[in-house]
Amino acid sequence: MKNYKFIISFNGRNYHGFQRQPEHPTVQGEIETAIHKVTGEQAAITGCSRTDAGVHARKFCFSVRLEIAIPCDNLVKAMNAVLPPDIAVTSCEEAGEDFNARFSAKYKEYIYLINNKEQRDVFLQGLAYHYPHKINGELMREAAQLLIGLHDFAAFCKSEGLKEVTSTVREIYSFDINQNHGFVELIVRGNGFLYNMVRIMAGTLIYISEGKRSIFDIEDAFKTGDRDKAGKTLPPCGLYLNEVHY
Repeated sequence: MKNYKFIISFNGRNYHGFQRQPEHPTVQGEIETAIHKVTGEQAAITGCSRTDAGVHARKFCFSVRLEIAIPCDNLVKAMNAVLPPDIAVTSCEEAGEDFNARFSAKYKEYIYLINNKEQRDVFLQGLAYHYPHKINGELMREAAQLLIGLHDFAAFCKSEGLKEVTSTVREIYSFDINQNHGFVELIVRGNGFLYNMVRIMAGTLIYISEGKRSIFDIEDAFKTGDRDKAGKTLPPCGLYLNEVHY
């Protein structure tokens, strides 16, 4: 049995997230179906992260153990031939016995994409968050710096997610904001993320830009864990798992 490391990209608009759900279409379900069609094996894959419904990925990693010996290039071609058009395998390689797509990750990088143009773009529906109002990039950058470091992010987590973790402490390594030709990219790297955490951090920065929150509310949110101290949860359409580093 060999341990394989796959990199895929997917458009999440038609899926209820990555993780398998018996009554809804998911990315994991499509991948495992494709593996069965190609290899005949009922293999359970391990994803690097759970993504919410409607969230996308540019470089999502999963690992899987397979009995059959097929060259990686052939696996990529065969799986792409049977996968739906909104999921693509971009690479495959044999990994060490101890490699696990989830637990071997050193950090993850997410991007939240905002279409900041006055008019919405019909070709970006489901692929970016349309926010037609003026953004105070300088203030948002100042606030983003306060999110960097080791903090208790309980206030930046959807309430249901608090029941699923033993600790809400996470470390953010960097948080950059790029503005270019009517688009804003919020680029955040960290050792792990809570349920809706990136979308809530993005919503907090939007609220600060609008004057609905101040940068001092971020520190209060860390201290108190009060969800009301943070901002709104932005829609999933703008969120991309950009890369996972091992």
